[in-house]
Amino acid sequence: MSNAILVNRPKDLTVNWAQRIVDESFAGITVSKVEQIAIDVGTTTRVRIKVDHDGSQSIPRFWFVKMPSMAWRARMITSLPRLLPTEIRFYREMAPLIPIHKPAVLAAKSKLGLGSTLVLADVKESGGRPGRTSDELTADQAMLVINLLAELHAGFWQESPIEGDFSWMSGPVRKLEDHLGTALAVPLMKHGLRLANGVVDNSLFCPAIHYARRRREVMRFLGQGAQTIVHHDCHPGNLFWQQNKPGLLDWQMVRTGEGISDVAYFLATSLTPENRRCHEISLLNYYVETLQKKGIKVSLEDTLPRYRAHLIYPFEAMLVTLAVGGMMVKQDNLEMIRRAAAAVKELDTFSELPF
Repeated sequence: MSNAILVNRPKDLTVNWAQRIVDESFAGITVSKVEQIAIDVGTTTRVRIKVDHDGSQSIPRFWFVKMPSMAWRARMITSLPRLLPTEIRFYREMAPLIPIHKPAVLAAKSKLGLGSTLVLADVKESGGRPGRTSDELTADQAMLVINLLAELHAGFWQESPIEGDFSWMSGPVRKLEDHLGTALAVPLMKHGLRLANGVVDNSLFCPAIHYARRRREVMRFLGQGAQTIVHHDCHPGNLFWQQNKPGLLDWQMVRTGEGISDVAYFLATSLTPENRRCHEISLLNYYVETLQKKGIKVSLEDTLPRYRAHLIYPFEAMLVTLAVGGMMVKQDNLEMIRRAAAAVKELDTFSELPF
C-alpha cells in the first residue's frame, strides 16, 4: 500500500487522501466529500469521518482513523515501543486468523520516519456500539467477554514459547517496551499513587513501590505459564458490542503471554468491585471450562493463583496512565484504578509475587 495514505494530523484527511484509499480496493468509485465527525486524542489521535462516494452501500461510508497522538506526552511514551505500528502489523498479518469480532480494515500503513496510519470501518455503521472507559459491565456481559477471550486464547495455546509467524510479538519491540516499563516503573508508580490519593488504599502504597523496584523479576514470573496471543489492554473502552456480542478494539499492546492475564485485566477494570466479588469465581470457572472443552489441560485450582498474580498489571497500567496524563479521561481513569486496587487488595496479589 502506498505511503500516500500516511497522515499525521486530522487536517490531512482530505478528499484526495480518501480517494487514494478507495482506489486501493474499490476501482471506479469517486469520493466527493470527507466530513470529520469527532476527534479524540489519547495514546493515538482517533478521528471518525464520513466519506461520501458513489459506490454501493456495501462500501463503508463511516471510517475510524488512527494516527500518532497529538498529545506530546502520550506520543513520547508510545513512539519508542511502536504501539501503533504494532497494531497495524496485527491487522495486516494476524487479524484474519483471529476467531473473534473485530473491525474491517480499509488501510494500514507504517513507515519508519514517515508515520503510521490505520483506517478501519466504523463499527457504528453496521449497528455496533463502541465501549466506553466509564462502562460498568454486567455479569452477563462479562460472561460473553470471557467466552471471547477463551476463543482467542484457545486458538494459539502452546505450552512452550510461540515461534514462527507470531514470534515478532515477543521480539525486540516488545523487549524494548518491557525495558522502558522497568526503567520508568518507580517514578511513574510513585507519581500515579500521589495523583490517586484517596482512591488507592494506603496499605497498597509500600508494596506497590516495592513491586516497581522488582518489576523485571515479576514480569519474568508472570510469563512462565503456557503461552498464547493476548490482547493485553482489555478494558471496557477497548470493547465494542454488535447485536449484544462483544468484539475487541485497539490491538496496540498485542503480544504473547499467559491467557489469564487478559482475564485479570478485564475483570479488574470492567466490573465494579461489588459485581466482581459476586461473580469472579464463576467467571474464572467458565473460562477454564471453555478451554477444557477445546482440549486444553487447565484447572481452576492452578489458574486462580496466576489470576491473582496477574492483577498487578491492570493496577500498574492504570496508575501509569494517570501518571503520564492525557491518555484517558481522568475520572474514568480514577474509577478503573479504584476497581483494580480493590481487586489487588482483596485477592492479596502481592503475596503471589516473587518478592
